[in-house]
Amino acid sequence: MTGRDGGAELAPIGNSPVVILVRPQLADNIGAVARAMANGGLFHLRLVAPRDGWPQEHAWRTASGADRILDDLTVHQTVADAVADLHHVFATCPRPRHIIKPVLTARGAAAELREISRRLLRAGLLFGPERAGLDNDDMACADALVRYPLNPGFASLNLSQAVMVMAYEWWVAADGTPPRALMTNETKVATKDRLENFLAHLVDQLDASGFLRNPPKRPGMIRTIRHLFQRGEVTEQELRTLHGIVTELAIGRRQRGRLEKDQTGVISDPPL
Repeated sequence: MTGRDGGAELAPIGNSPVVILVRPQLADNIGAVARAMANGGLFHLRLVAPRDGWPQEHAWRTASGADRILDDLTVHQTVADAVADLHHVFATCPRPRHIIKPVLTARGAAAELREISRRLLRAGLLFGPERAGLDNDDMACADALVRYPLNPGFASLNLSQAVMVMAYEWWVAADGTPPRALMTNETKVATKDRLENFLAHLVDQLDASGFLRNPPKRPGMIRTIRHLFQRGEVTEQELRTLHGIVTELAIGRRQRGRLEKDQTGVISDPPL
C-alpha cells in the first residue's frame, strides 16, 4: 500500500517557502521530509535530480499521510531551474565553507522568511543530499546560508530532521500559542473568593482540631498555609476535593475523638 488512497487534507497555507531537496538519495527520506513539512505548515516541495528518479513508492509509505505534498511536488534537473521563479533562496549549510554570505540561525531565517512572505515574495530553502550536503555550485544560487546552532561535538542531522527544524521555526514564528498554560480540562481556575471560602473552612477545622492552639504562632501558621494555596492556580475541582477532605477529616475526628498528649507526652484517648 502506498498511502495514495488516503492522507490528510493538506493544502498551501499562505505564501509559504518552497522546500528544495537537491539530489536526494532515499525515497524514505523524501517521504519523511513531506511529513515534517506538513507538521510545520509547509506544502511546496521540489526535487532536484533525485538519485533513483521519481515517483518512488516508498516515499508515500513514510509520509504518514502527507501524501498531497508528494502528489504535488515537481522535479527539476538543476538547482538553477528549481529556484528560477523564486525571489530569495536560503541554503542550509552545516559545515564551514569558503563563501562570503550572510549566515542565519534557523530562527533568524524563519523571521526573514516571514517578512519575505508578508511582502508577497517567494522564497525557497535548499537542502543538500544526505551524505555530502550542498556543494559550492549549489550554494552559489542562494542569497544566504542557514546553520543550526547545535552541539558542536555532534551536529549530525538526517534530511527530515533538518527540514523539521526549519518547518518548526517557520510555524512558531507566526504562532500565538502562549509559552506556558495551565491545562484545566472540564474545570477552571478558582476565583479568589472561592479560594478564600476554602481557606476559611480549613482554618476553622484546624482551630477545632487544635492544630492552631499556640496563639503566638497562629498568625504565622495561617499565613504559611495561605502562601501555599496562593502560589499556584488552584482549580474549582481541586477546591471541591479539598473541601471534601477537610470535611471528612472533621467527621472522623468527631466520631473517634482527637488523640491528645498528656503532660508526660504519652498519647491517650480524650476523656469521656
